[in-house]
Amino acid sequence: MTNSELHTDNAQVQELFETAKKCIGIFSVVCVIVLSTVIVDAVLHGPVSAFMWVRAGILLAVAPLLHRLAVRASQGSRPSLDRLRTVTTVLPIAIVVIDLIPGVCPGWYAALQGISALSLVAVAVITRRRALSGASPTSA
Repeated sequence: MTNSELHTDNAQVQELFETAKKCIGIFSVVCVIVLSTVIVDAVLHGPVSAFMWVRAGILLAVAPLLHRLAVRASQGSRPSLDRLRTVTTVLPIAIVVIDLIPGVCPGWYAALQGISALSLVAVAVITRRRALSGASPTSA
């Protein structure tokens, strides 16, 4: 085992990763709902900005990448766990801060994006649990 591998054979560790993957699944579903709502709003000639299209698309594209990081981390990849921790800490902050800028997006859009951010906050908390920190190999 190299220094970049985790001890993930513990049932509690695998349960935490499964919960993290479910939260990423929730994030994905909310992203699909947001993009679908933007599409419907555009078809009905509602006020849809380029920002709303781009952001909804980017966040939906990020979802499978987050899932892949969670899968790799659950298989023992320390770099994947570190990346997952970083992204799920920074991304919700960015989502909320941008949504708080007046006039950038409508309230319904900000609310849905806030819900998606909450699921990422859950992943950030889960990936910092003591059980996962303890999954690190002991240094020689």
